[in-house]
Amino acid sequence: MSNHKNISKKAGLPPGSLIYIGKQKQGKTKITLTDYDKHQFTIEECQHISDTFSYKNKHSVSWINIDGLHDTDMIFQIGNHFELHPLVLEDILNTKHRPKVEDFGHYLFLSVKMLSIHPTKKSITIEQVSFVLGKHWLITFQERQGDTFDIIRKRLADNTGKMRQLKEDYLFYRLLDTIVDHYFFIIEYFSEATEKLEEKILSYPDDKTLYDIQLLKKNLVQFRKSVVPLRELITSVQKDAPHFITENTNRYLHDVYEHIIHINESIEIQKDLLSSLMDLYMTGISNKMNQVMQVLTIIATIFIPLSFIAGVYGMNFDHMPELHWKYGYHAVWILMLGILITMLVYFKRKKWL
Repeated sequence: MSNHKNISKKAGLPPGSLIYIGKQKQGKTKITLTDYDKHQFTIEECQHISDTFSYKNKHSVSWINIDGLHDTDMIFQIGNHFELHPLVLEDILNTKHRPKVEDFGHYLFLSVKMLSIHPTKKSITIEQVSFVLGKHWLITFQERQGDTFDIIRKRLADNTGKMRQLKEDYLFYRLLDTIVDHYFFIIEYFSEATEKLEEKILSYPDDKTLYDIQLLKKNLVQFRKSVVPLRELITSVQKDAPHFITENTNRYLHDVYEHIIHINESIEIQKDLLSSLMDLYMTGISNKMNQVMQVLTIIATIFIPLSFIAGVYGMNFDHMPELHWKYGYHAVWILMLGILITMLVYFKRKKWL
């Protein structure tokens, strides 16, 4: 509800107005500065955003990561110093914006969705991550703190591989690749959830099963909205931003592009499987109803002749010989039980029971 209230606050405001659209948070925004080249590496948590300003014109690679977007004054300060367009700052604060990429000449802006599985394993968590790639520097904006990029920081600190020998465009690729790799965990989540639902439908479908199917479909739609635009975005970065992305890094980005194609294909497969699950659920409910109706029909069929006999001998006419017979009562019971047993044996042989 708070997100919709924040969106309504932007109504009537001029373009570029800095209004944070997301879950409101308390506390201080975390600023992490990582600076490195092939000879040195430093990482520190800055107390003020102004501590990062001197790294704009350094020849080493400077990575500024900001966790938390609720401090709009701080976002304005860093945007003002690094000469970011007001519309870029607006898109950074609008966490409901679809993924997009824009080339502003002296920097490249890209926003994507970082996805993870909720601890309850009932839904997926969506977080917007924005990249601003400039000459020798990279700024990343995240909604909240997390450990997704910690593996990159560790590889930089340990000087593992060739990250420290390459420039900021390779760091940009590695961070983007890390986000895309996490999408495969989401695909596994959908596959496992679909298998469990299928087993449940085959054993005993109920109303909760229908709710779980609808919830999974809703999560898949959110996942698809976050992933599908990336294919076009990566293509745009490869073709339209040669002054930011070197030919060597472009080859790596092509690998990310292929991963996104694979994920999109998996999404379509999951979409078809969920549609099949819904059909299977409706078939299961129909079969369950048919079984209930079959049992009720058999019971009604058994009681039809019994009701007829009871009705005949319940008419209380005086001239009914059986009513005055000493063993008439017992004979009627024997007749009714005989009919019951005969019908049950017949239904069993026909495999109706």
